[in-house]
Amino acid sequence: QVQLVETGGGLVQAGGSLRLSCAASGRTFSSYAMGWFRQAPGKEREFVAAVSRNGGSTYYADSVKGRFTISRDNAKNMVFLQMNSLKPEDGAVYYCAADTFVSGLRVGVVGSWGQGTQVTVSS
Repeated sequence: QVQLVETGGGLVQAGGSLRLSCAASGRTFSSYAMGWFRQAPGKEREFVAAVSRNGGSTYYADSVKGRFTISRDNAKNMVFLQMNSLKPEDGAVYYCAADTFVSGLRVGVVGSWGQGTQVTVSS
């Protein structure tokens, strides 16, 4: 397993931007597909974005496509989520996730979760 720690959450006005970071422990980071999920109060956790092990392929939920960008730096064991044009409905706890296969992440199969970071978007 890999340990994940998210940072970068906060309060932002609608239309603004935030960049979430996730630091992973271990020497096998490049063997994991990475993703971001989010959970708003009273709602189920949902897939946001995923990136393949080498960063060559990315996938997004329809609700964030064109506004969010996932990326990774395998040399630094980091994954990022750049969030632009934020909407109040984007407010949630955002979780970093890792699993062997990106196809699994896209359907919620997750081997390791971070502790989450709160994103609040004011209207």
